Amino acid sequence: MTPRLPRSPRLLLIATVVLVVAGVVLLALPHEPSASASPTPPPAAVPAARPSSPSPSEHPAASGAPAPATTAATPTEPAITSALPPHGEGVAGDQAIQQALVAAWPADLAAEDERQLCAEGRQLLRADATGIGRAKWPPYFGDPDQAVAPAFATARFRVQAVIARRDGAADRSVVHLVWAGTDRGGTYTDGRITDLHFTRTTSKKEGGSTWTPQPRT
Repeated sequence: MTPRLPRSPRLLLIATVVLVVAGVVLLALPHEPSASASPTPPPAAVPAARPSSPSPSEHPAASGAPAPATTAATPTEPAITSALPPHGEGVAGDQAIQQALVAAWPADLAAEDERQLCAEGRQLLRADATGIGRAKWPPYFGDPDQAVAPAFATARFRVQAVIARRDGAADRSVVHLVWAGTDRGGTYTDGRITDLHFTRTTSKKEGGSTWTPQPRT
């Protein structure tokens, strides 16, 4: 028969104290969140507000087309130059230049006035550039004895295109010309741009009105 060992009250007391201390330590430790917990999702990004579409009046005019306006405006030289054919195109490119001028600046004069102004503008430009016919406009060119010598030869002078339009008022107009010529140094250049301004004058003797070039300033 196996002898029975006596139980020690002291051993039981020590075991109880150890268990109590272990429990207190476990309760005192901080509790960390479970790794499987889902993190809080960040706030959804708010899409940036898109600007409203500009009105048609805010869009710049398309290239080669006139901008809408209530009154006629003189076309700028860069806009006209960009529509011209390449330099050296010759007479073959004149029609394209004429069409570009008409498209860039719609007609706003009576047909008879435009024809008269275009004819006067051609003659006045030729007289100014080559010296031929200056006697027709003494107020414009001044004293013939003190006139400036012509800067271009007559041989290769050519008006490539011309239009006449109102110049802000019913009695004022501007003739816009694109032309070619050879200067005194022998250099030929086409695509030159010149504006000539005219005013309407009334003739009591003839009972009608004519267009007179404004003196140069």
